[in-house]
Amino acid sequence: MRTPTLQYLYLQKPVTMVIIICIISVLPWIGLGDFSTKGEPREASVAVSMLETGNWVLPQAYANEFAYKPPMAHWLMAAFSYPQGYVSEFTSRLPSTIAFIILMGCTLVFFGRRIKFQQAFIATLLLLTCIEIHWAAMTTRVDMLLTTFIVLGLYQLFNWEDKLELKGLPIIVPILLGCAVLTKGPVGIILPLFVFGVYLLMLRKYSYLTIFKALLYMGISSLFLPMLWYVAAWKQGGNGFLNVVLAENFGRFFHINSPDINYDLGHENGVWYNFVTLAAGFIPWTIFFFFSIFGLKWQRKEHSFKEILKDTWNRILSMEKEKLFSLVALVCILFFYSIPSSKRSVYLMPAYPFIAIFLAQYALYITEYRTKVTRIFAAFLASVTAVVLIAIGLTMVGVINPVAIVSQYTDRLSTLAKVEAVSNMFSYSCGLTDCIVLVVLAALLTVLYQMFKKINIKILYATIALTFTINLLIDGVIMRGIRQNGSARPFAEQVMKEYPLMNENNMFVMNNLKEYRNLYGLNFYLGNRFHNFEQEMPDGGFLFATKGDMEKIIKNFEGQYTFSILTSSGRIIEEVGQPIILSCFVHDDYNE
Repeated sequence: MRTPTLQYLYLQKPVTMVIIICIISVLPWIGLGDFSTKGEPREASVAVSMLETGNWVLPQAYANEFAYKPPMAHWLMAAFSYPQGYVSEFTSRLPSTIAFIILMGCTLVFFGRRIKFQQAFIATLLLLTCIEIHWAAMTTRVDMLLTTFIVLGLYQLFNWEDKLELKGLPIIVPILLGCAVLTKGPVGIILPLFVFGVYLLMLRKYSYLTIFKALLYMGISSLFLPMLWYVAAWKQGGNGFLNVVLAENFGRFFHINSPDINYDLGHENGVWYNFVTLAAGFIPWTIFFFFSIFGLKWQRKEHSFKEILKDTWNRILSMEKEKLFSLVALVCILFFYSIPSSKRSVYLMPAYPFIAIFLAQYALYITEYRTKVTRIFAAFLASVTAVVLIAIGLTMVGVINPVAIVSQYTDRLSTLAKVEAVSNMFSYSCGLTDCIVLVVLAALLTVLYQMFKKINIKILYATIALTFTINLLIDGVIMRGIRQNGSARPFAEQVMKEYPLMNENNMFVMNNLKEYRNLYGLNFYLGNRFHNFEQEMPDGGFLFATKGDMEKIIKNFEGQYTFSILTSSGRIIEEVGQPIILSCFVHDDYNE
């Protein structure tokens, strides 16, 4: 057993290495590319409002509407943006990136001290290269920050039981869980305490009363920080704020439609959805584990179903505490998010570190005892990468035209526009693109070399490195082209230049998600200046709407307003899937 000092020295270099890998993986790329989804500019606009109005408690987010979510992520966005005086794509994505780096480092430290180090190290590498976690680390959303606070809170709760046996009060836990609540609401306390409570029951070490007191004590202490904000927000927003809080946190969870909040419930899926999204979220490693199924040798045991269940239960109870805690965490998180009918893949992210531990253990077993599986997967990934690199090379020299090829299979304009944007990134190659392509090529050659040497553990590490470089290619080149193509920024710059009479007092939109599409990206690039048309019913001004919504608006307000279309974005704006129309309008009574 290592002493704490030796443990720290042993982990110092690997943790530093993981942090460097995380930084290279995400930090240089978060500023590349505009917002092209509705979620990112919606969150960033809250930070814009904080900086411009000085209201850090309950700022206006979009068209006279205050933000639904607690402000921790927005505080960080605004704080990172404050030195430069404005919110950018880089500063708004930075909280997610920093949370990702901290989560990876803490995960390696937590498990590296308790289980076989190689298993903890590989688990961390699988985690930071899988699609779901990697993508969340590069977006202006609250999910990565929430995941980090919840998972770190769970790590500290484990330490509280393991080292202190529920005695005393570790201050760090209420701080972490309180910050989780300030990120996305009560789930930041309910979920980790639910996991911890089930874990304590599984230990069969404490009485029900002791467990209840521990959870109650921790829950109440964790509410101190959030209540400071909730009280301040209630004083500012009144009962309308309370109605929104109830609808946002409990209406969504139990699928209760409420007139007090303007959201589209959506995302309705069955329980199966969680398992499908987990499989998709762990790509490319899901493919590796799929291949491994054919390499296993199945042995039929002559036992009854009841005996098998009893044996499985006894094995679970006899697991090492770290593994038992991880199993309880992943099962409880999956169960918790199976209750609501509204489901999204990002909700399951707190389970990913605990799943990765078991996947790493399985990967090491396959690598050592089913050697062909590791080589077949490496060959598969190398083949796909080689084909992609050949296509990129031919595009760079002008031999092939990806747009012409894709147009033979689809005539969808948005798809063709994305392909054209990506192909342009390679056709007009720059130093960055060339460097990334060369790095991917070097990683590919490394995999081929290790396959020739036939050292399986090195093949596994080389495959992980290849996945890492593929992420660089996607983030540094492909996604940059896609984001630029679908962004509302060019249209925002166009209308501000062509229509100087537009100002912060006369730009309107329809803010009713149940009937119209919200233009979050355009709102952000126009400085968060939109007003709610239906709420203010102005005498005149400028109105932005999608092409489809504009036709509906003209029909709904016939006899009240006269609309004159001025211009259109022309191309499809990705977040709404349609062009955006700018029109001027005047109230018919005022016109008379």
